[in-house]
Amino acid sequence: MVIANDDELTKLKEIGRICANAIQVMAAAMEPGMTTLELDRIGRKVLEDSGARSAPEFCYQFPGATCISVNEEIAHGIPGPRVIRAGDLVNIDVSAEKDGFFADTGASFAMPPVKPKIDKLCRDGKRALWVGLNQVKSGEPLAKIGTAVGAFAQKNRYTLVANLASHGVGRSLHEEPAELSTWPDPSEKRVMTDGLVFTVEPFLSLGATWAEGGDDAWTLYADPKAPTVQYEHTVVATRNGPVILTLPDGRA
Repeated sequence: MVIANDDELTKLKEIGRICANAIQVMAAAMEPGMTTLELDRIGRKVLEDSGARSAPEFCYQFPGATCISVNEEIAHGIPGPRVIRAGDLVNIDVSAEKDGFFADTGASFAMPPVKPKIDKLCRDGKRALWVGLNQVKSGEPLAKIGTAVGAFAQKNRYTLVANLASHGVGRSLHEEPAELSTWPDPSEKRVMTDGLVFTVEPFLSLGATWAEGGDDAWTLYADPKAPTVQYEHTVVATRNGPVILTLPDGRA
């Protein structure tokens, strides 16, 4: 999607704010002993109370309102009976639709007590996201995002999961430009046009380079098995840099 007018931008900011609020409320409510289904119900209520609907549920019949992935699960985890325990690494990914517009955001959280290496991984995962966001500017190559994130990961001795990419979003959950690499990709030749809407979502890891499927049709696991975090924003490329759409109340 390329934004055509201020009304479209306003509606994208609204659904982006709703998604960000859902993550913020879910993270604040998360505690040891809670199941991922209980956490998902909290996110669903935030979406529904705001007049939004879950995008993966609406678009793909995903069995949950949000994706919640714990430890060895790194993406598309199905909410269910799994109990969140002290020390777990939990990723929450929320995407939703309202008035025909979509946004997508995600973040990883470590339940105390947190091992120092996991605490550092979370901090550096946020830094990796911002390294990518800082490359967003209309007229610039999309490849700059992955190149910058890759340099950050290499310098700090991390790996990147190279089959979970960023993507276009806006009028649908996944649209052109598809498969935006958040790792160095010499084949990426596309350019950010003014008003282009897409996600930036690097998966930073202590060793994983791939996401593998498991026993169900959705959940993806780190390969090789290693702690992995994801932080994601939906953005608009402008001449002045990125406009971040997925900011919670009070952050706009």
